[in-house]
Amino acid sequence: MPASAGMTLSVGGCAAHRSSGALDYDARMCGRFTQAADGEIIAQVFELPEPPELPRRYNIAPTQDVAAVRRAEDGGRELVRLHWGLIPSWAKERAMGARMINARAETLVEKPAFRAAFRARRCLIVADGFYEWQKLGARKQPYFIGFTDRRPFAFAGLWERWIGEGSEAVESCTIVTTEANELLAPIHDRMPVILDPDVFAPWIDPAEKDTERLAGLLRPYPPGPLQAYPVSFFVNNPANDTPACRERMG
Repeated sequence: MPASAGMTLSVGGCAAHRSSGALDYDARMCGRFTQAADGEIIAQVFELPEPPELPRRYNIAPTQDVAAVRRAEDGGRELVRLHWGLIPSWAKERAMGARMINARAETLVEKPAFRAAFRARRCLIVADGFYEWQKLGARKQPYFIGFTDRRPFAFAGLWERWIGEGSEAVESCTIVTTEANELLAPIHDRMPVILDPDVFAPWIDPAEKDTERLAGLLRPYPPGPLQAYPVSFFVNNPANDTPACRERMG
């Protein structure tokens, strides 16, 4: 999954891309995560028909393709690659997705960019960790967050299909966020929604239309099984995509 074309710049201590004249993500919330788990383990966790062949990624950035699981037409589950940055079906330009890498759980029903996908096109974003940046004076310290046992897990995601000029079709996604739990609160006030496997089925079921029930799944994950530790500024550059990105400092 190659990085998107464009120049890289530093925003508040975190790296961001500029493409088509627009920032690819809100600099106030740095969107990066990892997916380095074995395909066989991913197949078990997500109940896939066969192990996927995925490259190990240690610094996935907005506008890149990400692995996601959704309901297949035959009723099973399929793993697909989606552009990270949801492009609403009504968008005039593909570049709009650059501003839609995250969707606040509290306003999914209200926001025109997300409400249709929330009702019918929900997915699971495959990950095994993510990064957040803690503001420390004039700089920001990156932290890696994941399960202590390094297990793969799912972010709650929404996906959309956009048709551009010349019938260009792009399937894209966004990661749902909620307020931070006790572990993350000292680092950042928001965190991605992590879903337990026992709620995967209703979340990706397009027939599930009870938005109140679905919204009830979008809670801060309990801090107990999670860990958070500082990592080096090496991760700030999205061109760096090696295990060194999530090595603990000190």
